[in-house]
Amino acid sequence: MLGSLGYIARNHWINLLCTALFSVFVGTEYSFALFQEELQEETNFKLYKGEVVDSDTKKPLVFASLMVEKSNISTITNTEGEFSLKVPEDITDANIIISFLGYKTKTIALGQLKNGDNRIAMDISVTELPEINVSIPKDAENLVRETLKRKGENYFEDPTLMTAFYRETIKKRRQNVSLSEAVVNIYKTPYTSLKQDGVKLYKARKSTDYNKLDTVALKLQGGPFNALFVDIMKYPEYIFSPESIDYYDFKFDRSTLVNNKLIYVIDFAQKSYIPDPLYKGKLYIDADNKILTSAIYSLNITDKEIASRLFVKRKPANAKVWPNEVAYRVDYREKNGKWYYGYSNVLLEFKINWDRRLFNSVYTMTCEMAVTDWKKNMAADYPKSRDRIKTSIILSDEAIGFTDPDFWGEYNIIEPEKSIESAIKKIQRQLRRANSSGGASVP
Repeated sequence: MLGSLGYIARNHWINLLCTALFSVFVGTEYSFALFQEELQEETNFKLYKGEVVDSDTKKPLVFASLMVEKSNISTITNTEGEFSLKVPEDITDANIIISFLGYKTKTIALGQLKNGDNRIAMDISVTELPEINVSIPKDAENLVRETLKRKGENYFEDPTLMTAFYRETIKKRRQNVSLSEAVVNIYKTPYTSLKQDGVKLYKARKSTDYNKLDTVALKLQGGPFNALFVDIMKYPEYIFSPESIDYYDFKFDRSTLVNNKLIYVIDFAQKSYIPDPLYKGKLYIDADNKILTSAIYSLNITDKEIASRLFVKRKPANAKVWPNEVAYRVDYREKNGKWYYGYSNVLLEFKINWDRRLFNSVYTMTCEMAVTDWKKNMAADYPKSRDRIKTSIILSDEAIGFTDPDFWGEYNIIEPEKSIESAIKKIQRQLRRANSSGGASVP
């Protein structure tokens, strides 16, 4: 019975999350801009760039949150601690609120920021946890169950229209070989609703150099849904269903602070007698209101063959493919006492062993999505089937291009890492050469 239930849980992920397709393909593909809606009237904005670091060590703070006070505009730092934030010109006297797990929340007047090269230093929160007057629960599992049950009172209860930036990359070892980015509209249904969130593609671009992929076209199926379904509070069935939650052990780790609030840290891992690959990681739960503020976890790869069947939909006959690592993260944000999905990422590392080849190939697929703005969807609008993207989408198959440096216009995006910036610049040079020789292809 245990194996059967575990198999059902895995099938959810097979059908809805992170499926990789390995297909034999030779060639280089560059394509141009895709628009699925009429362009909205552009808003004039000011661009602020910089980095968020630890005040003592000067090390970058990864995935720190920056929000414009009295608005729903936000962004996050990238894996190098860098950010870019676009603020409409009519917002002149607001504050920027910067927060990071375990650090004191910082508030900076917008007028104090320069257009570029801002360095924001964050101080570690040194409040002694025992001084906080909060009784610690005795049972970590019961705390998790109560947190899941209280999503109706703690998370958005109204339909919400979110603007989000999505990026997925494929690397061969350390070299970027495929980049795909999109701005999407998320029609977020209430957290208590069983209705799935709808996603509409607004604008996207991509480029893939298949010559660097060992003649294998490695693609990620699911696009933005890979990141969206990591929203545990909206989709608990993908990790903590009523049946599968019994397969885990929960225990308290050392508590921490975020926004000067006590956060319980709960470690979870599958029970030792469960044979199927499940998950292990940490849950960060607000002590006062039983709110999941973040979760970081990974797949427990106990059997490479089973793990391969979970994530690999198609592969060449002369190769063995399996995941080395599968990791997830989700962060929530708060507005007026209610919480909502703010950011998530997924990492999949695959190893390919080829027949009659001395060396194997290692590929890393990552995707991340950040909500950059939102408003209440008072009319409860929801896109028709023909207008919204499907969970089977392969974003890298859509028509896109990297020629325009101002492609994203007013939309906030996750600042690209230096390696991605270098790859984009290389793609732009290749496209210019191809255009001048008449060699660019448009599907």
